[in-house]
Amino acid sequence: MRTLHLARIRGIDLYLHWSWWLVALIEIEARAGAYHFVGWNVLEYLTLFAIVTVHEFGHALACRQVGGTANRIMLWPLGGIAFVDPPPRPGAMLWSIAAGPLVNVALAPILYVWAAWWSSTAWAMTHPDAIAFASAVQFINIGLLVFNLIPVYPLDGGQILRSLLWYPLGRARSLMASTIIGFVGVAALGGLALWTRDWWLGIIDVFILTSCWSGLKSARRMWQIAKLPRRPGLTCPACGTPPPMANLWRCARPACAAAFDAFAHAVCPACGMGVGRVTCPECGIGSEPRAWAGATVPGPVVNLDPAPAGHLADRS
Repeated sequence: MRTLHLARIRGIDLYLHWSWWLVALIEIEARAGAYHFVGWNVLEYLTLFAIVTVHEFGHALACRQVGGTANRIMLWPLGGIAFVDPPPRPGAMLWSIAAGPLVNVALAPILYVWAAWWSSTAWAMTHPDAIAFASAVQFINIGLLVFNLIPVYPLDGGQILRSLLWYPLGRARSLMASTIIGFVGVAALGGLALWTRDWWLGIIDVFILTSCWSGLKSARRMWQIAKLPRRPGLTCPACGTPPPMANLWRCARPACAAAFDAFAHAVCPACGMGVGRVTCPECGIGSEPRAWAGATVPGPVVNLDPAPAGHLADRS
């Protein structure tokens, strides 16, 4: 995937996907009649992605604030993706996701006052394109806010709903419930795309469908892990969850990759490679087996990861 590295801001790398340029030409041409001079169309499209960028930085900085990892943002035709990995707590996830729409909420009165000021000056008569641009920017910001708050996974609204459901339902069931609701939204959005014959809306619908399917598979795996018997006397030093008694971990040697229980074997039973850092299937944090409340598995430090259940990636 070809990308252009735009900047590094506060340790967060900002990238632009190659397809952005192609869609930019299509969208600018589609909006050619909105202004008298095409330069305003270009400025409008750039402003759209400036708002998206600020929105994504809201997600990333909030995630860091609660102790999570966020070091990359990708801008592409469907908006932006902040690759955020908050701690596995509902409150941490809720804040990481809600911070993005809150950026748009904060921008709304600022853009309104700015547009009202322009309309009250002589520019309203001498520069109609500038007034039209100010109105379009307001609409873009509100449109992004409303669309992102639709409770359909993986949009912000769907992930906020998942965070709220996490409290009564738990991690796995909340993800499963939000993805099922997401499939209902996919059906409704797909019907709207067919009715309006909007191919762009159809592309968004396909993207949401694939994300819902991926989320559902992750939820099923989380649920399967949650039902496994737990090993007594051991707890993850990061989240306090006992490790499952199952062959969830894979050997770190690429030529082997055998699955086995990291707490039942001092070395990989297939190739003899030593066990080192073991990733918790609940929180995703790796620790040496000795740190799991008394485990005494020897061996060199080797990352031993379970099959991933999927990290959070915000889509806007």
